[in-house]
Amino acid sequence: MSTTAVQKDPPVLGRRYLGTMAATCLAVFVAQYTNAMPGALNGTFQQVFHAAGTQLQWISAASMIPVVVFELTFGVLGDLWGRKKLLFVGIGLAVLGSVVITLAQTVQMMWAGQVIIGLGAGIMFPISLSLIAAVTPDLRTRARSIAIWAGCLSIGAAASPLVAGFAAEHGHWRAAYVVAAVIAVIAMLLTFGVTESSAPEGRVLDIPGQITFALGLTLVLFAIVQGSEVGWAKPEIVTGFVAGAVLLAAFVVIELRAPVPLLRLSLFANRSFAVAAVVATVGMFGYLTYCFSMSIWISAAQRQNPLTIGILMVFVQGPALLLIPFVSYLIRKVAPQLVLTSGFVLMSAGAFLASRSDINDMAWATFILPSVLVGIGFAFTIGSITAVAINTVPLNYAGMASATTNMFRDLGFALGPVLGGAIAFSASANRFESSLATSHLPAPVVGAAQHIPPLGAVNIPHFPAAGLALNALGHGFSIAFVVASIAALAAAVVTLVGLQGVARQTEDAFLQAEAA
Repeated sequence: MSTTAVQKDPPVLGRRYLGTMAATCLAVFVAQYTNAMPGALNGTFQQVFHAAGTQLQWISAASMIPVVVFELTFGVLGDLWGRKKLLFVGIGLAVLGSVVITLAQTVQMMWAGQVIIGLGAGIMFPISLSLIAAVTPDLRTRARSIAIWAGCLSIGAAASPLVAGFAAEHGHWRAAYVVAAVIAVIAMLLTFGVTESSAPEGRVLDIPGQITFALGLTLVLFAIVQGSEVGWAKPEIVTGFVAGAVLLAAFVVIELRAPVPLLRLSLFANRSFAVAAVVATVGMFGYLTYCFSMSIWISAAQRQNPLTIGILMVFVQGPALLLIPFVSYLIRKVAPQLVLTSGFVLMSAGAFLASRSDINDMAWATFILPSVLVGIGFAFTIGSITAVAINTVPLNYAGMASATTNMFRDLGFALGPVLGGAIAFSASANRFESSLATSHLPAPVVGAAQHIPPLGAVNIPHFPAAGLALNALGHGFSIAFVVASIAALAAAVVTLVGLQGVARQTEDAFLQAEAA
């Protein structure tokens, strides 16, 4: 990646390198910290804003959808406009979004704040990596720098639920977002020490592709979420699916004809890259479905202490940080499909164990083993997917391959609360309705309960149908855990079969992959 500023500097670890590393690592810490926050606070959000199931889904998904939709375009903008300037904007959006949520009095303000945070994260994730690559021309230095970057990202994911849970336990959940805003301001100040870089040669904005992709994906996700609440046959839901599908088809046509496409579809002719993209989406969907389901189960349905879900999330997020050296060794020394397959199998096993839980059992420690298994599986897969994708394409396409794989990974993250939540809440509503029909509750109670979603019913004090609602939620989210398990297992099978015969990576190939 060529930049005028970097070419003038010798490849040594001077002040420019240290300034860039400090700002970019703190930026991705903030991005991951804010993105992971709803996982620990779903129960608090439900109680504070009286949010229904789909409203909680949107709080979780609202930050991930902008990342998926815009991160490729933000990468191009950084190359054209200047990455340092764009990083400053991304961090500023994180500050603004955190302030909006801190002041939020309605669930709609929560959505707005999450969207702003998501836009900032969509900038910070790709731009921070590009800035690191620009100041580390030596491959080994670049690989170590990206490992540090990934560690800061993992620390943000692990710290977020603990800080959020602790703040919520003491009645000040908004303080967790104040912390995010303060850290983001510090990151903005550090950005002044970042070495500016750009790479405008051959880079142009694909505006038709961006518009059709953004609108198409958003419409499909909207239909998935709302369909679970209002019914899949409603005209607005059918229209959303049809219009979204048409726009996404138009996106494919545009990309095939564009001289400089937003998404180079020819990459998918490479079998290993195509497998990596598929399993990134399917596997990470399983991962986020587990995280979202456990959060709703513990915090919103059982109404346990917010710090409880924060601790459990550490068991899920922590292994990705602790196992960085071991996973890096495995990626270098072991066939890639074995590392990926093992990770997805562990995730599948953890989600399946969680599906056997009883929602009336308040012993939250039963989720420790499933969470550890899912966390270790995630640690095995998150870096391996990118390494597989970019080690099997021409070197000049490595950057785009990495960005594209990250987009599909983030799509899986977005589908977790959207599709996984839709499955769970739809199954819960059906079970609640059938349970009311066969119950011996008084007719007025049944009539009132029929107009209340299960998640709302369990949070009404002394409501006679609360027990039926809780069991219905247990049924629905047990199904979601099974879906997560099946998705991870499917990713394992696709990986094992699809990557059969792929050559083992050498250490130099691994370093080139990480550096790209």
